[in-house]
Amino acid sequence: MTKTAACNLILLGPPGAGKGTQARMLEEKFGLVQLSTGDLLRAAVAAGTEAGKQAKSVMEAGGLVSDEIVIAILRDRLAEPDCAAGVILDGFPRTPVQAAALDDLMGTIDSAINAAISLEVDDAAMVERVAGRYTCAGCGEGYHDSFKTPATAGACDKCGGTEFKRRADDNAETVSERLAAYHAQTAPLIAFYDDKGILQRVDAMGDIDVIATELGTIVQKIVA
Repeated sequence: MTKTAACNLILLGPPGAGKGTQARMLEEKFGLVQLSTGDLLRAAVAAGTEAGKQAKSVMEAGGLVSDEIVIAILRDRLAEPDCAAGVILDGFPRTPVQAAALDDLMGTIDSAINAAISLEVDDAAMVERVAGRYTCAGCGEGYHDSFKTPATAGACDKCGGTEFKRRADDNAETVSERLAAYHAQTAPLIAFYDDKGILQRVDAMGDIDVIATELGTIVQKIVA
């Protein structure tokens, strides 16, 4: 049996672009593991790893966890067996400096970032999309007032839960501000990966399944 190559992705996109939904679909289809910076930090602190202890002391003091600590936590996580097929990074890197540090890390474990995928959006349409979204309080499955409602009103399709929640900052004004901040912050990162020749752009305003197919095609070319 031919062994497939590992596939390490970075998903770029503003809040509401569908990163979480698409990451879950890629996890299921290709056996990839989504790694969120926040989740990684919490898990490392809970596990009491050396890097986790460093992160805990910084967070308890009200400081920002350094790039070095995040990289150390990420290195530990990438060594776990479930990451062998590849990972989807969410929330890191956020700057070219972090991206360069990530490249150095991947080099030390004889691996690489295969693609940075920018989920391209229309800002005006995104305001409508984000302002209408909500999630199941039980399992976190995402829904939307207009685009994705539960098959049975009031009950989650995935777990059957009947409690849903909305983020307090999912309103038009706040979403517009977050989009502007995202574009300002991410522009240099997109240029970084474009210069490396691994940037992929995907129209994220269409149907979820169409976007998933396009992402799947990108991954398939890497693992083939």
